[in-house]
Amino acid sequence: MKFLGSQLSYFFANRRTKTNVRKLLKFLALLVAMYIGYSILFHYIAVYEGVDEQYSWITGFYWTLVTMSTLGFGDIVFSSDLGRLFSMIVLFSGVLFLLILLPFTFIEFFYAPWLKAQNQARAPKKADDDIKNHVIITHLDSITEALIKKLDAYKIDYAILEPDLQKALDLSDMDYKVVNLDPTDYETYKHLQIEKAAMVVATGSDTENTNITFTVEEYNPSIKIVATAASPDSVDVLQLAGANHVLQMGEILGRALARRTLGGDARVHVIGHIDRLVIGETTVQETPLVGKTIKESKVRETAGVSIVGIWERGKFKAPHPDTVIRDESVLVLAGTVDQLRTYDELLSIYNVSDKPVVIIGAGRVGRAAAKSLEERGIDYRIIDKNPSRIKDDERYILGDAADIEVLHRGGIREAHTTLITTHDDDVNIYLTIYCRQLAPDMHIISRTTYEKNINTMHRAGADFVMSYASMGAGSIFNILEGQEVMVLAEGLNVFNHRINKKLAGKTLNQTNIRLETGCTVIAVNCAEDTMEINPEPTRKLELGKEIVLIGSFESENIFNRRYEEDSKSSS
Repeated sequence: MKFLGSQLSYFFANRRTKTNVRKLLKFLALLVAMYIGYSILFHYIAVYEGVDEQYSWITGFYWTLVTMSTLGFGDIVFSSDLGRLFSMIVLFSGVLFLLILLPFTFIEFFYAPWLKAQNQARAPKKADDDIKNHVIITHLDSITEALIKKLDAYKIDYAILEPDLQKALDLSDMDYKVVNLDPTDYETYKHLQIEKAAMVVATGSDTENTNITFTVEEYNPSIKIVATAASPDSVDVLQLAGANHVLQMGEILGRALARRTLGGDARVHVIGHIDRLVIGETTVQETPLVGKTIKESKVRETAGVSIVGIWERGKFKAPHPDTVIRDESVLVLAGTVDQLRTYDELLSIYNVSDKPVVIIGAGRVGRAAAKSLEERGIDYRIIDKNPSRIKDDERYILGDAADIEVLHRGGIREAHTTLITTHDDDVNIYLTIYCRQLAPDMHIISRTTYEKNINTMHRAGADFVMSYASMGAGSIFNILEGQEVMVLAEGLNVFNHRINKKLAGKTLNQTNIRLETGCTVIAVNCAEDTMEINPEPTRKLELGKEIVLIGSFESENIFNRRYEEDSKSSS
């Protein structure tokens, strides 16, 4: 009854609905008047034919209804031309008004508005009263879909704003937590418990994000706002509107793809840092490290850095003393700034390759990758079939990458690395297969928009795949947890864990964290201002302090399941 009452309130609260109901009642009144009129005329026609004494008024109503509804039982018929003409008029008007106009009018003026009222009553119009520390998402796309998966994994509440009623219902049916309100409306945020929210995430168009950011900032100046920007010119505008963090995902992804190239030298490329702990990556091709085990490399002894992971053909491996460093390996290093500089002094003199990198796609991601390579002194060739993206530069090549002649002009035969950066996942899979067939030994790094295509891209022959969705979600999640935006790679995670009774009192060796979970401890937070980087295996863990770990998402899940008392961690 309560649900029916809410439906009725929605139904009759709309001014257009009231007008439609009045129109429907007028039509029904006309139909009833016509029905009564025909029933009366029935008796006059019967008198004309001399048989009126046989029929009652009920019989007249009966004949009119049977004739108008086209049932035509045939038990009462007129024999004169006038009677037959009258029967035809009643029949045709019944077909028109009763069988055509009445259903259409009923559906248009009553049934459709009633269904809409039912849907409006079913679609949530506000967040739960007890919700807190939640994330308000103003637009559902590939990034926020991946973000929602992380929020669910860490049991953080969220609310998606969707102004379109049917889309909101569809999302609700898919078990998303959605509120049917307009994110650009000031009044919306009264219903979202925004004073208790942790963050607002805007990932729509730059203009829409600006509108949302300004509206949210005006309503609650203290809320943390994260917005994405497609154009570099929009960054300042969004910041002026009130955004605390503006992410240019094309720039972030392009630079991340460029880090994976085997060109240039063996210098460490910094990914990010947590306090004094710096995470970096470096290639080892044509360096003395190739062919040695991690133990034999003596990297920790000579430079002080730790090898906390190894990428090989797109797969992240937890390092072990006997792990062999191969020509195609990319090392993930952790240490202080000084330790990484020491590593550079030892190995950056080795030149990996001076051949140009081939970049397929001159969009935002491709141009960002080219800019990053140029900063590192690595030559490149960038291919695109859109003339508007081709600069007056010999490194830019106009043509379709599916054309082998265009790829040859770009130097595909000599290139050591190809970056595939178009925004279409199907095109990227196609080009990955094509390039792998042309150059079986080439390093192929591909971008994907949706997480679901990552495995397909690897099967197609990509050595590395970096997901636009995962990077965006990881970056936003890090901001939510108060850490620097650190984009490692697809499937690689850095997270914190507060030491509980299951680990307290044990040395790192005794915990067997690396062997049992695949994660590696890269630092111990000793106090607010001190961090012990690359702790020794004999380091004893103390209750209440934090350790910083690195591992794949699968490894992190294993770690969290094994240590259920973990505090909330972040990637």
